[in-house]
Amino acid sequence: MTEQNPSDQGISPQDQRDQRGQQGRHDQQDQHALAALEQRFARTIAADHRIEPRDWMPDAYRRTLIRQIAQHAHSEIIGMQPEGNWISRAPSLRRKAILLAKVQDEAGHGLYLYAATETLGADRADLTRKLIEGRQRYSSIFNYPTLTFADVGVIGWLVDGAAICNQVPLCRTSYGPYARAMIRICKEESFHQRQGYELLLTMMSGTEQQRRMVQEATDRWWWPALMMFGPPDADSPNTAQSMAWRIKRDTNDELRQKFVDMTVPQAEKLGVTLPDPELRWNPERGHYDFGTPDWAEFKQVLAGNGPCNAQRLAHRRRAHEDGAWVREAASAYAAKQAARAAARAQTPAAAREQRERAGVA
Repeated sequence: MTEQNPSDQGISPQDQRDQRGQQGRHDQQDQHALAALEQRFARTIAADHRIEPRDWMPDAYRRTLIRQIAQHAHSEIIGMQPEGNWISRAPSLRRKAILLAKVQDEAGHGLYLYAATETLGADRADLTRKLIEGRQRYSSIFNYPTLTFADVGVIGWLVDGAAICNQVPLCRTSYGPYARAMIRICKEESFHQRQGYELLLTMMSGTEQQRRMVQEATDRWWWPALMMFGPPDADSPNTAQSMAWRIKRDTNDELRQKFVDMTVPQAEKLGVTLPDPELRWNPERGHYDFGTPDWAEFKQVLAGNGPCNAQRLAHRRRAHEDGAWVREAASAYAAKQAARAAARAQTPAAAREQRERAGVA
């Protein structure tokens, strides 16, 4: 079949020119409308106001938020594992109850954050699938083992302490649902840090073996805790744009410095030595100088080659598969409730007509 010339279809050259002109005017109008939306978005960010789910936002801003919030949510869920491993072995009923409450809080944090991604159009099931398939990341810190009960205390002190440094500024992030979720999360993380530090104070007033356990756990977790803030600013591909959009309020290196300055006096009070021979006060800077983390190790852990990467994902995958029946039951129940609500909303006449069609007296 030969292709017909437009003029053979009854469209004159003048009509074609008119159509092209009209399309060009529509394209120009679309460009002006897009420019107006971009300007409004920029003014909102510059005024330090919040972007809400129904507001227009650049696609890149949306993608960045989904990536960051999903990684944060995954970290909360995976982060239940290292300490959850000690619930059945906690040394007292009080410690068991504290640990249970903390792990439950982390599950709640993950749910808040997954809900925040859904306001951006993400699908929670899709995010979970990407996590268990290794296509999305979570915090590198959770790929290290908890060898003794002292690790539980050090995670509360150092890991949750680093999380607080990182997350308190997110209470002022530019995206409204994320910022509001972070307010509650940070309050609960503060409790987690206090209970971890209290556990360590108790152990440091105990036996020599307990004090040695605390020091060894501190030695293991100090450098991974510093890596929690991400790579140095010079090697961070996302920091500059996230700062410009006010998703982040501080750079990785600024947050890392804040954490070190906060933690050194706490270590002195506790009576442990932080494993960094370069750690010293710098009066000229008004901050502590400290050594460089092993960034080669950091990259290996991110690449999936850490001590517990495979174990953490396998456990998450197994939990997801074991919970399939719960999700199916919840979906069936929700569908039944929706059907009942729809039936109740019908007028008596409509309900009667529907019964008659169905042959019901």
